[in-house]
Amino acid sequence: MQEDMATMTLPKQLIVTLDSGVNIANVRRAISMLKGVTKVMQPRAKRMSSYERSLRDLEEGRVYEYDSLDDLIKEIEG
Repeated sequence: MQEDMATMTLPKQLIVTLDSGVNIANVRRAISMLKGVTKVMQPRAKRMSSYERSLRDLEEGRVYEYDSLDDLIKEIEG
């Protein structure tokens, strides 16, 4: 039987922010022991795309310019 959208209850979520020195595994274990907790998950850190990394390199000055390919080869060969 399908529930009516007006009477359907959605799961509730709680976001917990921890200090950097806290052992996350212990906190996750403690939270999972609480009554009513069905799932404990930690979001993954967003990975930067190649484009985003290249923009960061530009901003932080890790980009070099050469007048010609010959100049680049001379720099590489030392």
